[in-house]
Amino acid sequence: MRIALVAGEPSGDFLGGGLIQALSARFPGATFEGIGGSHMTAAGLETFHPLDALSVMGVAEVLRHLPRLLVIRRDLRRRWISDPPDVFIGVDAPDFNLGLARSLRSIGIPTLQYVSPTVWAWRSGRIRLIRQAVDRMLCIYPFEDDFFARSGVDSRFVGHPLADEIALQTDHAAARESFRMEAGESMIALLPGSRRSEIQRLLPVFLEVADRITAVLPESRFVIPAATPALQTMIEEGVGGSSRRARVAVIPGQSRRVLAGADAGLIASGTATLEAMLLKCPSVMAYRVNAMTAMLARRSLRIPFFAMPNLMAGEMLMPEFVQDKANAEAITPAVLSLLEARRKRREIAERFAELHARLRLNASEQAAAGVADLLSSRGERD
Repeated sequence: MRIALVAGEPSGDFLGGGLIQALSARFPGATFEGIGGSHMTAAGLETFHPLDALSVMGVAEVLRHLPRLLVIRRDLRRRWISDPPDVFIGVDAPDFNLGLARSLRSIGIPTLQYVSPTVWAWRSGRIRLIRQAVDRMLCIYPFEDDFFARSGVDSRFVGHPLADEIALQTDHAAARESFRMEAGESMIALLPGSRRSEIQRLLPVFLEVADRITAVLPESRFVIPAATPALQTMIEEGVGGSSRRARVAVIPGQSRRVLAGADAGLIASGTATLEAMLLKCPSVMAYRVNAMTAMLARRSLRIPFFAMPNLMAGEMLMPEFVQDKANAEAITPAVLSLLEARRKRREIAERFAELHARLRLNASEQAAAGVADLLSSRGERD
């Protein structure tokens, strides 16, 4: 059994690593090839191109790197059409993977997409491409499965691996103690993103919010987990002088420990909103993209919220500030309202726990079962 997989960024690499492990248990002796990062290669993937070659975000950024992306996709198409694998699984990165999947499916290779593109949110015309490209969609959120059922696409809700990995109960006190927080101090997690472009746009705003909060609550302390050493240097330079550094700590990684210990969070849109939910950290979301990406998104967005906890709950559990509204004057009162209302934080954390439980289904095993079931229905053998 040869299984081809392509992930396009670190979050997909994490999902793909768990899926490869679950598939290895179901198909002893199977081999895995394609594109992935450290999680997927550790699980047994032979990778043909580095993961960061695909890790670009936003319309302008994709256009700038489009020639390189097309070269990589042509290489994979050529490899797998000339020597077909038994199945192809795209892991997230739908703009890259769906076109590749359509080519492979046209010659009879079974195809799946693990993590739905946000077709339910914007660019709904992609549903036609999805019907052409994949035999089955593996959904990590329950409302996605409902959407595809209405759209005539074979899909299966498998849950989210992060919900499996993170405990239902968060030991807030222990995490807080690990940062040596005093009893009267408020700890605020600042997560301005994991890409340079995100940090360039959001870090100055987040730091201004920290300054404004400190003026009201002098005993506030802020912790910024940096995704990489390069980003840590960039963030430290942005934090600047010693007076601010006394209140704002920049640490390598450990975003989950930071969210677990924080009384409240100010975070960028994306996976961090899900992690904040799973770690029961009441938070405010803020985000900015370049003007071109924002203009295109405004024309086609079909959702009332951006943050995943809000989409799952159908209500604003996590206040959102996007584009021009993502400014310190607007954000600061929202964060302060969380810090000053312990009961409100507890109620939000309880709702987050309910949503967490809905996603905790042993996703890697459920996704592997979805792959195996499809192959069985197609008469594939290991």
